[in-house]
Amino acid sequence: MLRATSELEFSNEQNTEEISQLASLVLSGDTSTGEKNSSGLPEKTGYPDSVYIMAANIFQGIRFEKSPEKVLIKYGNEPLLSLPESEDESSQRSSYELAFSALKFQDILEAILIDSCIFPSTTIPDHLSSLIIVMLYDFQDRKFEARFLSDNEEPIAEVQEVENLLNSFKIKLAAALARCRIKHDALSIYHILPETVRNQELRASTLPLYAWINTCKISPEEVYYSLKKRGYNKVKSVLHIDDKVFAVDQHCYDVLIFPSHLKNNLLNIDLFKDYKLIFQDKSRSLAVHSVKALLNMDDDILMVNTGSWYTVAHMSILTNNNTSKIFVCGVKSQAKDPDLKNLFTKMGCKNIEILHEAFLNIESKDHRLQKVKVILLLPRCSGLGVSNPVEFILNEHEDTGLLKDFSQGGTSEDKLHILVQQQYEQLTHAMKFTKAQAVVYCTCSVYPEENEGVVKKALEFQDHGIKVQPYRLSPPVLPLCSLKEIHLSTDKFFRMEPSEITNGCFLSVLTRERDPSEAVSVKDVLARAAAKGLLDGIELGKASKREKKKKKSKIPLSRAPTNDSNDIQMKIAEFLNRESNANANRSETLATKTSLPQKNTTTAGSSSQVRKPNKPTSNPLVPTFMKNTAQPRPYERQTNFVRSRPEDRVMALKPVEIVLPPVMLPFSGSQGIKSQIPTQHFYYRWVGPKTVMPNYFPSPSISRRGEKPRENLPSSLLRHPRPWL
Repeated sequence: MLRATSELEFSNEQNTEEISQLASLVLSGDTSTGEKNSSGLPEKTGYPDSVYIMAANIFQGIRFEKSPEKVLIKYGNEPLLSLPESEDESSQRSSYELAFSALKFQDILEAILIDSCIFPSTTIPDHLSSLIIVMLYDFQDRKFEARFLSDNEEPIAEVQEVENLLNSFKIKLAAALARCRIKHDALSIYHILPETVRNQELRASTLPLYAWINTCKISPEEVYYSLKKRGYNKVKSVLHIDDKVFAVDQHCYDVLIFPSHLKNNLLNIDLFKDYKLIFQDKSRSLAVHSVKALLNMDDDILMVNTGSWYTVAHMSILTNNNTSKIFVCGVKSQAKDPDLKNLFTKMGCKNIEILHEAFLNIESKDHRLQKVKVILLLPRCSGLGVSNPVEFILNEHEDTGLLKDFSQGGTSEDKLHILVQQQYEQLTHAMKFTKAQAVVYCTCSVYPEENEGVVKKALEFQDHGIKVQPYRLSPPVLPLCSLKEIHLSTDKFFRMEPSEITNGCFLSVLTRERDPSEAVSVKDVLARAAAKGLLDGIELGKASKREKKKKKSKIPLSRAPTNDSNDIQMKIAEFLNRESNANANRSETLATKTSLPQKNTTTAGSSSQVRKPNKPTSNPLVPTFMKNTAQPRPYERQTNFVRSRPEDRVMALKPVEIVLPPVMLPFSGSQGIKSQIPTQHFYYRWVGPKTVMPNYFPSPSISRRGEKPRENLPSSLLRHPRPWL
């Protein structure tokens, strides 16, 4: 048991004064708590015992160590035992938030413990010191109110013991906190923090929420409709709006923006429970959309230091309609594979392959990565452009030691140098993959050393000895939506500064220079697409009629095809050749039939005949076009259309024969003139789509695909469109 002794005596009047002073303070270092309270939500009631244990272990690993002469409280090296079932996502996030808050106020909390005589007057094991620190922060955050205990929760002895100790020193702790505030002339302990930390937390409390739409499960229109049914209205901007609203991001069409105070409400709707909407920082959405803009249909992607698995899932969703495969490297433990596959299955991701090797250990000529054309590099960085360090650590980074830098508002020179060197090594290694054509480099840092400094150095010292084109800096592939963004991107880097609407982001696109010797023609592109079955139903390589005439004598009709594709091409060539010969024969027939006797013509499979009319030349009123030849030219023209089809011509459709009734010549003269013209009956027979009616009849002509235009008809017909005049 912990035995507490006290050497200070307080009168009831003094106790009342201290408590009244304490009530006027903003005791929580988390500004979001004040937001919740002002919104009418219930006060904090504490955490489960398991969260305190986890937070104590985290704090033990990230706390500031002081020199021996300045040590006030000794911390043990042994971690506290935590329950395995307590390590769910929600409990883990709460534990990190509590540990980080205690870290920011470590000096103040230690001073309060000394001033209240808990140390060194009590016999406390060193390994419980971290637990006392995190529980003291939560105790003052609850304004020293009792913690709510759940009946379903299993109590932990160490937590119960420390809680009893703090409750017994409640008044002394409140008085020590008030004296600390007066000493620093601050309204609350929050105002004792460095200004950079305070600004960071202020942004975190108001920063909008970003969520991308899982288009494999639901369309954007369906999301809008579902949100509208729940009372959410679509607006252009969510800033300074306390209602239930949302907006569509300007850079990423599948990203929605919500006010920060709606997070708890949104997490309880089916859209988020069913992975149809996924919360994630906007910088990661910008990165995957940049990669998507650089991809062809079958290009693979290599993702390095992905951080959140939601980033991988988003990349997979964007390439769902492609044949691309996504390789993710750096997964150290294979024990996570079943959980990751289960997550990706729930989200509808199918094209992800996990590599367990570290990126720097993967050879640039690895046979698995020969189709990788774009590399997405999300290196570990200081993350000083992020407003919520806990979310950054949990989702994008594994190094909890960076919480120290966040708590101080900056990164030390030594640690920054280490990070820059790691980033440079990864970028130069990515540029060694000879098959890759682009590298997307993205960070959440505001330090130039981690951003343009790394990129420019890698471009300057890239290896020009390999037989590939060098990399160059390319302009952003994302839309620039404001004058400020245009100004920040003048040097071809995409930047977003930390603001009230977004975290900081830096993005650079490196692409290889085009090799002139590898220029690809339009025909090559279309041929590749046809070979992959992407142009089904579209006929490629169709030559013009002039080209067909030039090439018809060169087409080897008798050569046997070597494959199915050649067979089809040969059949097409034969068909075109027959069409050309038929047209030529038709012209020759019209030219020679003036000296040949007219014969009755029949068609195969038909018993009907075109009868030969009497010779009409004795009548002076017969049209001139019938006097020019021994036989009437209309009859010759008609005979040409009904002659039998060559035996080798095969039609895909069965011919259909239609016999039309007799038709009188449509002369418009007087009745006397009509009586002098011999009656001529013409029977027109239409077979399939071939028959073409004479051009000089009033009925519309029926043209056949591939037939020569009207100008190819005999010149006499063209010169006399109305020969009876």
